[in-house]
Amino acid sequence: QVQLVESGGGLVQPGGSLRLSCQAHGFTLKFDNVGWFRQAPGKEREGVSCISRDGGTTHYADSVKGRFTISRDDAKRTVYLQMNSLQPEDTAVYYCGTNCEISRILAWGQGTPVTVSS
Repeated sequence: QVQLVESGGGLVQPGGSLRLSCQAHGFTLKFDNVGWFRQAPGKEREGVSCISRDGGTTHYADSVKGRFTISRDDAKRTVYLQMNSLQPEDTAVYYCGTNCEISRILAWGQGTPVTVSS
């Protein structure tokens, strides 16, 4: 089955870290830009970060710049989101997609929930 599977979320205290993984099943990611998105309770889904197909270009939302780092390992068909200095406002379900533009994502996975709370 062709799908992206997100993992790595959980409960963390403010100031803590998590590393999210987005793994491709049934296809290779190496031809795709890959984006991370999140949806907080009661809010619209928003873009968090994106990495180009060659890994040479990355983009971050202003709210996560300097705290989050996106990377990719095409041999493992996986894109990572390292999240440091997490804050309660980072609480959301995190999703990945094979496009940097949210409007162009045709299908979403289950996502992985992140809760930042003391």
